[in-house]
Amino acid sequence: MGTVTLSTRLTSDETQKIDELASDLGLDRGALLKQLIRKGYMEFQTRRVLDHYRRGSITLSRAAEMAGLSLRDILLRLPEESVELNYDLKELQRDLGAI
Repeated sequence: MGTVTLSTRLTSDETQKIDELASDLGLDRGALLKQLIRKGYMEFQTRRVLDHYRRGSITLSRAAEMAGLSLRDILLRLPEESVELNYDLKELQRDLGAI
């Protein structure tokens, strides 16, 4: 898998905060930005799929798959995002069959 260079514009204050954090963590700016982008993407994607689950457009197992999380991990996120469990016997049987 190759890499791609991306660019964005940040204010000098944002850049200073990133540089300070990178220095505190013993990282260079690029390494920190990669970590922040990956973490931000995962958080954004998880919230997105939980919103779909909340609306009933996808199942819990599909939400976990789309978020790249285990079923256990997505279940743990439900209370954090104020999402109620909507899981019926049919879903349980299907998920158990997939194990």
